[in-house]
Amino acid sequence: MRRIEEEFMELLRDLRKKIETLEREKADLLAEIEGLKKIAQDRASKLEIEVTTLRKEVKALEELLNVKEKTRNKEIQNEGSS
Repeated sequence: MRRIEEEFMELLRDLRKKIETLEREKADLLAEIEGLKKIAQDRASKLEIEVTTLRKEVKALEELLNVKEKTRNKEIQNEGSS
């Protein structure tokens, strides 16, 4: 009977150690997840800024090309009138 109690107590100690280890691992993983979320959010923000900048550049280029085309069309019309 004594031996069974000792084995049971040892089993309980081992289980407590395993639980403590798992709790530490859980805390570490949660911290790592939070870090990864922050990195992902930072990257998403940077990409949003880059997309906005690229859209502005595209719009500026479209306006520039449209102005150039209108100017060229006017030059062609003026040449035809001469």
